This record gives sequence, C-alpha cells and structure tokens, in this order.
Amino acid sequence: MKSAHAGNGHLRDFTTDARVLLIAAIAVVVATAGLFAGIALLKLIRLATNIAYFGQFSLAELRLEDTPLGLAAVIVPVIGALIIGLMARFGSEKIRGHGIPEAIEAILLGRSRLGAKVAILKPLSSAISIGSGGPFGAEGPIIMTGGAIGSLIAQMLPVSDNERKTLLVAGAAAGMTTVFGTPIAAIMLAVELLLFEWTPRSFIPVAVAAIVAEVERTLLHLPGPIFPFEGSMAATFPGLAGWVLIGISAGLLSGLLTQMVYACEDAFQKLPIHWMWWPMLGGLVVGIGGLIEPQALGVGYDNIANMLDGKTLAAAALTLLVVKAIIWSVALGSGTSGGVLAPLLIMGGAMGAALAGILPEATPGFWPLLAMAATMGGTMRAPLTATFFAVELTGNTHMLVPLIAACATAHAVTVLLMKRSILTEKVARRGHHLVREYRIDPFALTRVREVMTTEVERVPATMTLHGAAAFLTAPETRHPSFPVVTGEGHVLGVIDPPAILRWRRAGKHRKTTLGELLAGSKVTLAYPDEYLEGLSDKLLTANISHLPVVTREDARLVGYVGWKDLMRVRSKKQAEERDRSALLSFGARRRKQGSATGPV
Repeated sequence: MKSAHAGNGHLRDFTTDARVLLIAAIAVVVATAGLFAGIALLKLIRLATNIAYFGQFSLAELRLEDTPLGLAAVIVPVIGALIIGLMARFGSEKIRGHGIPEAIEAILLGRSRLGAKVAILKPLSSAISIGSGGPFGAEGPIIMTGGAIGSLIAQMLPVSDNERKTLLVAGAAAGMTTVFGTPIAAIMLAVELLLFEWTPRSFIPVAVAAIVAEVERTLLHLPGPIFPFEGSMAATFPGLAGWVLIGISAGLLSGLLTQMVYACEDAFQKLPIHWMWWPMLGGLVVGIGGLIEPQALGVGYDNIANMLDGKTLAAAALTLLVVKAIIWSVALGSGTSGGVLAPLLIMGGAMGAALAGILPEATPGFWPLLAMAATMGGTMRAPLTATFFAVELTGNTHMLVPLIAACATAHAVTVLLMKRSILTEKVARRGHHLVREYRIDPFALTRVREVMTTEVERVPATMTLHGAAAFLTAPETRHPSFPVVTGEGHVLGVIDPPAILRWRRAGKHRKTTLGELLAGSKVTLAYPDEYLEGLSDKLLTANISHLPVVTREDARLVGYVGWKDLMRVRSKKQAEERDRSALLSFGARRRKQGSATGPV
C-alpha cells in the first residue's frame, strides 16, 4: 500500500485503493464457504449428540435430559474427550482450545496462514466435544474454521499478508454470522479483536462477508433473531444504578471465570501424563457435572431462551451457574475443543437471573439479558461486540442504552483488574505480548519541519578528501555525518567516516574535492512539509541515519533530520500520556492576586 503522505499533493484520509474491491469480491466466495461450513458444524453437533446419548444416527432435535443412559451418561464425555485427544495428538494440535486465540496467533505471528487440517479437524473435533456433552458453544470453532477457509482461499491467490489476514477474518465473521445471525456483531468482533487495525481495506471486505452470509442464511430459512425478546426498561437513575451494578458483577464474574480456566490449565500442566490424556479427565468432570445439572451440558441454547422468558428461578440459576462454571473451566483448561461465547451467555444470564430479585423492577428476562452481554463483553474485552450481539440475538434495539452501559462497566472492571482477557492470555503464555489499543501513528501527524535541526553544521563542496578526513576525526566534531553543500546552498550529498574510507580504499587522491567525489551521485533528501511516516521509509531504504532537509522551491539546505528526531516524537507521545498539568488555573491566579494586594 502507498503511504497516505506519499507526496504533498496526494494527502488522503486513508491508504485504501481500488484493490479493496477485488478483495471484497473474494470475500463473497469466502462468506459462502464459511456459511456452509457453519451449517455443517451445527448438523454435526446434532448428529454427534444423537449418536452419543441416544444411539441414533439422525438429525432430530433431542434433549440431553431425555437420554436413556442414566448413570452411564457420565462416561460419554470421557469417550468424546479421548477421541479429541487422539485427533489433536495425531492430527493437529491447533484444534485444542476454543479457537479464537489460535486465530489471533495466526494473524499476528503466522502471516495469517491456517492449514487444511485445521479447517477439517476443528469443526469435527468440536462437534464430537459438544455432542458428547461438552459445555461449549459452536461459535469459537466455526470462527476458527471460517478463518481457516478464508486463509486457504487466500493462500491460493497472489495476495499480500494484510489481504490474507482480511480474508481470514472475513471467513471468521461469516462463520459467526451463520451460527447466530449477528452480522453487525461479527463485524464488530473483527474490529475489536481480530483485525488489529481500523482501515477501510480490511473493514469493507469483512463487512461484505458478514452481510453476504446473513443474506444467504436468510435465503436458507435459518432462524433470526434466534432468541426473540421484546422487554425493555425505562431510562431512570435507579435503572441506571442497576445497569451499572450488573456491569460490575459481570466484570467480577469475568475475572473469576478467566482465573478459573487458567488455574485449571496450570493444574493440568503439572500432571505427569501426556497432554493427549488431559481431555479425558476434563470429560469425567463434565460427566459428573451433568448428573448434578443436565442443563449445564452441551451448547445450552434452551437455557438462554428460558432466562429471557423469565422461567429460570434464582435457585436453579445459581446451580446452573456454579456447575457450568466448574465443568466449563475444567474442560477448557484440559485442552479439549469448544467455544466460549454461548457458555459466557449462559453463565452471565444465570447470574442476572439470580440477582433479578434485588434489582429494580423490569420486564422478565431483562436483567439476565443485560448480564449475558456484560459477561461476554467483559470476559472477551469486546464491549461493542457484546452490545450489538445481544441486540441482534433478540431483535430488540430498545435495549441498546442499557446494554452499552452494562458492557462498558464490565469492560472497565476487567481492564482495571486483569492484564489479559481470556482470549489473549493464551497467546501471552506462549511468549507474545499483545496491545489492543489502536492509536494514530504520531509519524503520520508530524512534519519534518517540526523536528528537524535548523542550525545545520555543513561542509563546503570545495573541501578536499584529506580535509574531510581530518574534520571528521577531530575531537571537536560532534556528529558522525554532515551535508556537503555548494556555494549556493545546494546539497550534493552526505559524508561520514565510512564514505571517507570507501574513497580512500578506492584510491581517490587526497586532494580531490568533495564536490568532485559526489558529482553525479544520487542524493536522498527530505522536505520541511514531508511527514515523518514517509521519512522513516526513506531512512530505511537508503540505509542511512540522517537526511538533509531542503526546500521544494529551490532545493536549498534548511535543516537536518535523523532517527533520533523520530525517537523524540515517540517520547513526546509517551509524555502526553504520562505528564499531567492543569492548563486552566483560575483559582491559583486569584490566590496569587489576593496575596499581592492583601495586608503585609
């Protein structure tokens, strides 16, 4: 991509060019492939469930509570976990976990490359995991699968790394849209979590993929919204206090759940057995938990519907929350395959149902919905995604203000209490530091004239090679390089000790002038109105540390700029974050005036 400041006459808001249309067209294909992968995953989960708990090779919607296995149902998650462990050991280790950290790692560190094994084994392993009772959702695996499909298609085409990343994320957004019918939330998830940038070149293709997936799933008569909800609450100060309280509670729950998952992972790391066997132990815990609370098994979408209908009592909600949290964190910590979005919605909703009795009166299901979104937003550190996700799941736009209030509060709590989210902690544990704060590059806002040195030490073109060597090695010389200028102030080039050595080794006579030595050489120059974004590219390309700055009109030397000046811009930006001062101090001024006119 060309720089937004490539030449003073071509300044633009964005660097995006017409190639974005080609990538958007490819994203249509990616979206369609991601849609069918998502549908296949949902059917695989149902098939696996019916085989595991009912012995039926069918796609009928059967409830886990109606299984005829009785106590023998405990062993079903163990068998499923064994199969997943074998698939991870002898297939691909990348199928372990809930998928989103692996997608992040591929985007940031793996040039957005995901293999065909992941595209095949991830949905298969997730279907086995969830179908055998695993307390997970389908969204994380389909995000990983859709991303793998987008990456595979991109790898077959001549695209850049950034374009491959865009197509990977487009596939992920299409997959999420397929499962939940939430295209806007899928786009927001891409912006808040996966793209690590905010540019039209990536946003437009991702938006195209999510919208196409939504249109196609509608044509296929997939349900949407999948959890209709018409409740609301008047915007009052007591209501606002309740929204904030739910946000704080969800933030604390998010922190607890994150700590539980990684505490379990640490515990499994200490076991003296191969990691292939860990999911079996997690599966045993899941099986026992299923005996205590069968509703905690599987994707649990019925739980979400019941909470929104106000049918879940506080005691039942607490039981579901505790059992779901334990079996989910243990199973996920064991390295099995499954998603996090649906479990977070269920656990957050259970907390909201349990707290509804002490909160201001609202429509049944209002507080569970608010807690669902806030728990998801706090745990994933994606408040906008969670807000729009809840709105699209329910089709209720009247919930926007309460939702953003609760999600923003939960986000604030988790940001202040935890260094990492449940998604980025896994990447950080592999030795990679992530920063999820997007800012405008200060190099893109600062011109050369703002940082250049204007009192430039220069050497005349008439200086001899011998004189230049003596000048550069003199004790009083303070810099390693100097511009060579003519009598009219035009720059012929730059000299430094390496240049002198090259000329001497080439046999140049000691009396040869610098003007003669530099005659016909190409000079890299900077201009006062040029932005540092382009200047840094010039320094890197020319492999030099300093550049002469000349006017565009007559090419006369007016300054000198180097890499240290660029670093000072970075330091200034950090100082803006760190240093605090009051720009208006009327009170101090009045006190000063009073002390001057008062009695002595």
